[in-house]
Amino acid sequence: MSEQKTLVLTGASRGIGHATVKRFSAEGWRVLTCSRQPFDPRCPWPGGEDDHIQIDLADPNKTIAAIETIKAKVGGRIDALVNNAGISPKGPEGARLNTMTTDLRTWGHVFHVNFFAPVILARGLKDELTATKGAIVNVTSIAGVRVHPFAGAAYATSKAALAALTREMAHDFGPLGVRVNAIAPGEVETAILSPGTDKIVEKLPMRRLGQPKEVADVIWFLCSDQSSYISGAEIEVNGAQHV
Repeated sequence: MSEQKTLVLTGASRGIGHATVKRFSAEGWRVLTCSRQPFDPRCPWPGGEDDHIQIDLADPNKTIAAIETIKAKVGGRIDALVNNAGISPKGPEGARLNTMTTDLRTWGHVFHVNFFAPVILARGLKDELTATKGAIVNVTSIAGVRVHPFAGAAYATSKAALAALTREMAHDFGPLGVRVNAIAPGEVETAILSPGTDKIVEKLPMRRLGQPKEVADVIWFLCSDQSSYISGAEIEVNGAQHV
């Protein structure tokens, strides 16, 4: 019996994160979930409550403190870290916040969750990831490479920065045997979708939204031995939206 593998996942409570928990649980992994929500007993995975860490990634001090909590739970080994948590604030009536309308504090808030938390967690858990020659996956976005009708400027620039960070981390973690990649989802059917998404879908080459499971499958691939020589890549998961 081989040792059970461990995933640390942020932003686990819904959408892509929720699908990722189910995918890795089905493969027999232990999943430590981190989100600002308390554990929801409706979540369908075993041991979930014991393996949940409630953490507000917008607060740097709490993010740093959470590293010790995670270390205490994993016993020196983490096979994968998936940085999936992301926030995309909106203005009144769900208006898009652009470079002129985004308050500086909002920029900082978004960058703490979407950009700084991933590097703080990866760096803090470096030894545990090195012990397994593990993998890190950063969840970026199609909004990181083009202006999006709904995603705001702070979200988009934080995701572009996260893509660049993925390259930097792949360079730095590579000598430790740890692979670092990103996935960039397009329009995925989750609660975060804005009204009007159907207009985007009409123009997509595949003419449909992506499903959270389809994104989780790519995350799984990048954390598995199937991708053992892939590092520093950003995989588009968007039904050819980027073409």
